[in-house]
Amino acid sequence: MNILCIGDVVGSPGRLAVESLLNDLKKEFSLDFVVVNGENAAGGSGLTASLAKQFFKAGCDVITLGDHVWDQKDLEVPLAVEPFLLRPANFPDGVPGKGWCIKPTAAGINVGVVNVLGRVFMRHAVKCPFEELKRIVGEIRKKTPIIIVDMHAETTSEKNALGHFIDGQVSAVVGTHTHIQTADEKILPGGTAYITDLGMTGPYDSVIGQDKEKIIKRFLTSMPVRFGVAEKDVRLCGVVVAIDERSGRATNVTRLQRPFACV
Repeated sequence: MNILCIGDVVGSPGRLAVESLLNDLKKEFSLDFVVVNGENAAGGSGLTASLAKQFFKAGCDVITLGDHVWDQKDLEVPLAVEPFLLRPANFPDGVPGKGWCIKPTAAGINVGVVNVLGRVFMRHAVKCPFEELKRIVGEIRKKTPIIIVDMHAETTSEKNALGHFIDGQVSAVVGTHTHIQTADEKILPGGTAYITDLGMTGPYDSVIGQDKEKIIKRFLTSMPVRFGVAEKDVRLCGVVVAIDERSGRATNVTRLQRPFACV
């Protein structure tokens, strides 16, 4: 089976790219399942309830989030009731939503998805992503060996360490958050596909999706500047992971960076 993992969607340019390109990508790669990180879809900061619905309508199966999960207040209600909208699993107990799910494909094959948040240089106080992931994977593997992990983290070392830590127990570990696609896609010795960062789905003539002139001004002056999502050189970025359905092991991983003419 083939699963597409789409990197952080930024603002309306990123959303348009997903909505416009996804159907063709499903045909091109014979996709069975789509996971999208939507945590920057609302103007570059957070996700709203209505935008979550748009992602599902566009053909995404599961939406993952990250450190901006609480930026849009109205998301708390759908987080509590929508089973395939995930916030990081290692947030403290009692917060809205959940961090993992199992969803069948159209062919009836169960796919597990887990969202965890890194702790190095991140603003939230969360539980250990390694131990929490290990616990959750044990539960999911009772029903399916096909498991995708979105590790939303700042440092390459933390993502890389988590990939090796859980190698052979999940189908793929894909990094998100930094908005810069890495070129280290590979299959680890135990059969887990890995990439340090999927990259951003949004405008690349920017500084990680934001208007570059405003970001440069902030660096030069250290004064508060209202950021704005850029508009040019829009691309959809991610990976397509081919997975053996019986073992859950990855057999191939293809890095994807697809341009989109935003009009």
